[in-house]
Amino acid sequence: THATGTRDADDLLRRSRRSGLWLAAGLTVASIIVDLLSSNPQWVFAMRTLLAVYGLVCLEQVYRNTPQARRWALKFLAVALGALFGFDLFVFSDAMLYSRLNESWWIARGFANALLVPLLAIAAARNKQWQLDINVSRHAIFHSTALFGAGAYLVLMAAGGYYIRYFGGAWGEIAQTLLIFAAAVGLAIVLLSGAARARLRVFLSKHFFSYRFDYREEWLRLTRLLTEGDSHEGEPQDLPHRVIRALGRPVESPGGALWLRDGDAYRIAAGIRNWREAPFDVPIDAPLATFLKQREWVIELAEWRIHPERYDGLQLPAALTQREEAWLIVPLVLDADLLGFIVLTQPLAPLTVDWEVRDLLKTAARQVASYLGVQRAIEQLVQAQQFESFNRMSAFVVHDLKNLVAQLGLLTRNAQRHRDNPEFQDDMLATVENVMERMQGLLLQLRAGTRPIDQPEPVPVGDTLTQAVAAKRGLKPEATIEIGEDVSRRTVLAHRDRLERVIGHLVQNAAEASGPSGMIRVRARREGALALIEVEDNGKGMSEEFIRSRLFKPFVSTKAHGMGIGTFESREYVKELGGSLDVESREGLGTIFRIRLPLAGAAEPSAGA
Repeated sequence: THATGTRDADDLLRRSRRSGLWLAAGLTVASIIVDLLSSNPQWVFAMRTLLAVYGLVCLEQVYRNTPQARRWALKFLAVALGALFGFDLFVFSDAMLYSRLNESWWIARGFANALLVPLLAIAAARNKQWQLDINVSRHAIFHSTALFGAGAYLVLMAAGGYYIRYFGGAWGEIAQTLLIFAAAVGLAIVLLSGAARARLRVFLSKHFFSYRFDYREEWLRLTRLLTEGDSHEGEPQDLPHRVIRALGRPVESPGGALWLRDGDAYRIAAGIRNWREAPFDVPIDAPLATFLKQREWVIELAEWRIHPERYDGLQLPAALTQREEAWLIVPLVLDADLLGFIVLTQPLAPLTVDWEVRDLLKTAARQVASYLGVQRAIEQLVQAQQFESFNRMSAFVVHDLKNLVAQLGLLTRNAQRHRDNPEFQDDMLATVENVMERMQGLLLQLRAGTRPIDQPEPVPVGDTLTQAVAAKRGLKPEATIEIGEDVSRRTVLAHRDRLERVIGHLVQNAAEASGPSGMIRVRARREGALALIEVEDNGKGMSEEFIRSRLFKPFVSTKAHGMGIGTFESREYVKELGGSLDVESREGLGTIFRIRLPLAGAAEPSAGA
């Protein structure tokens, strides 16, 4: 029952407070409306008197219902509000009785209210829990203050001009005009001055806000600068330059330099203003690098010069300490590793480096370090991909060279028996010319560092197969060739030399698998819109597991001197042409490789049809 009664009393008290607030608000609004709209001063005096009486009643209830222990905090507030409402009751009740305001009392009212301000300030200081959940934008205050200052400046100059004009005699009007013109020019110079704006921001941050920085705005600006850059004309927009501006902007630092780890030292990666080229590197085991990595402190050079003991006697590079514009050294730490550091120049306006500045710079530096780390990882990945591409291309070139060496070796061995045969001499010259052309192409590839990028051209199927088999004429067993009439004059889009190498590679593998007494057949026929090329042998064959897991895997070979990329390269090239390379094999019976390539103009009737 007692608890229920207490809750009822609390509810009644809350409702009473709510009703009182609404009543006070209503009386205030009504008083303002009467002041603006009523032409009868009696109504105005009556409403003002009623509002003063109600204020005194509310003040009495608040003070009487406040526990004795808490009245200490409300004492000065009660005195100030009581005096304010009491004075208003005295002034407006007299005016209501005599239908006029006493001018002396009305003038004294403003001074009396001003005298009560210290009491209200003491009451606010004693009530720390008083908060006002209204946030004024720093930009709004900055621009409003700038506008107010400019207006006050112009008013003073106008007053001075009026004084000069009034007392300046014949030259008064000219002097006034020149004064106002000079004042306007001076105001424009001040408003366009970066140092003046920086000093105003520092002043407002120190005297109008609990925290020096608007962290939401700073974080958004930092992210925008790191991802998009800014509109600094003539300044590089790459990430190293952006991070210098991103860290310097919150503290009004106009320049600086970035050092990043490169091998065994930290070397300059970017510079702004007078730091575009710094003449020194910092070894990774230097005292500065070790200190920044272990402590992750923001070093203020002015403090370091006066109180070196605060930095444990840290030794800094002379090339850095001799530069008077050097101000702060900010470490860039990523995963407990010092990625680099930034040196910021002196700010546009004097700025005290306190805990808030250090915490902001350390937090922003970690964000900057993460962006630099991601960029470095991307660069390393791209570099690794380039090396991988070059190594892959080199492996293909070496494989082609191996085939050319084998071809020349076969030619040399046959020359011992057929050197006097004119037909052999002609074949030998043709083979040497072909090898020379192919080696020149390989040299071009090595210089360019890429595979050929020539566009595929229509290549006749019959002639290409004949030439590829002829190039392997010295192999045992020799391959037989069968080309169907429906495909012999048709073409496919390819690079002729590369397609010949693919077929030649399959023929050579078939010869090595079959042995001198084996059989190799190369066949070509049309299969719908495709050209089907088959290379068949009766060699030892391959298992399903070998075909599935090893045949087309690069750098895997069963040959003593093989490289394991010929079959892989052949399939990749056929895929580039929009075709396919399949294999059918049975151990002890032989293997069939099937190449399917789209016919050029497959919808047209074949030759002779």
